[in-house]
Amino acid sequence: MRTGVATLVAAASLGRAWTQEEGWRPEPQPDGKFDWVQMTSGEWLKGEFIVMYDESLEFDSEEFEDLVLDWDDVRQVRTAQVVNVGLLGRRTATGTLVVEGDKVVVKGEEVQEFKRDEVISITAGVPKEINFWSMKVFFGFDIRSGNSSVRDVSVQANVERRTVSDRHSIDFVGNENTTEGERIADSQRVNAAWDRFVSDRVFLKPVAGEYYRDSFQNIGSRVTLGVGAGYQLMDSTKIDWEISGGPAFQGTWFDDVAPGDSDSESTPALAAETTASWDITRWAEFDGEFRFQLVNDESGTYNHHMLVSFETDITKLIDFDVSWIWDRILNPRPNADGTVPEQNDFRTTVGLTFDF
Repeated sequence: MRTGVATLVAAASLGRAWTQEEGWRPEPQPDGKFDWVQMTSGEWLKGEFIVMYDESLEFDSEEFEDLVLDWDDVRQVRTAQVVNVGLLGRRTATGTLVVEGDKVVVKGEEVQEFKRDEVISITAGVPKEINFWSMKVFFGFDIRSGNSSVRDVSVQANVERRTVSDRHSIDFVGNENTTEGERIADSQRVNAAWDRFVSDRVFLKPVAGEYYRDSFQNIGSRVTLGVGAGYQLMDSTKIDWEISGGPAFQGTWFDDVAPGDSDSESTPALAAETTASWDITRWAEFDGEFRFQLVNDESGTYNHHMLVSFETDITKLIDFDVSWIWDRILNPRPNADGTVPEQNDFRTTVGLTFDF
């Protein structure tokens, strides 16, 4: 790709003086055959606009094939095809596109004009159901044999459907560790939520739920259902940060209890969370989440789940990921033999994330 870009710059520089002096400006073909992109250096590219996301523009050039361009290096965009523009405040606009400097014009059923720093994404074509979906899957594993036998597998997944007014999400975190034939870690956590945006930053949670099990915390199953509301503290092209919370109800079934003790417990709960993501550079990203629940003493009094990860791009779809997880229960339920599980579980995982 670098060779292609270098060739493009060398070839196009021959016509740079004419381009800049006469101010030549292409017009998209009426049959929708070509889109055009102008770089800040003055060169023009003819071809097909693919997508702009995460400050990168993908363009299929007639001469140089697939290119990935820095959005900051693009001065103008003129499309013959219809595109869908995603904007801050969960707004969208559909139509042919003209970008000139800091001005963005979308010509659809009506002509709409925006500032360039309001644009989050641009996708080719009219909106389709598949455009609303995204998925990230992380795999981390450590398999050793010889003097020691270890199998440690970690999986994290996020599936999300986002429209202008709604967001549906499912998150999964699972870990299993078997050392010398003995299982020493086995936990799964699933979070699901429906968020309904009532303004640019305020959203309601008509339903939110969590399923959790960890036999080493003496939790066979724990189910939490609740409602709530949230607020986006930051919503920009680089940083997203939000908080939410509300009342809930929780039921817990324990694996191993002392004779005469109940093997289940139910309680009202207060559940809250904060999530954040930060595009540090074009190739590095930070993601973090912190969820906690306040419950009665028999259910543990307080518990939380914290996940922090740093992702580094390897390819367009694959990232190298380092994650740190902290799970805590303030008052774990003792086992039948009287032993009390540790309050804290810490885990560091290294692996690959596949981003769709």
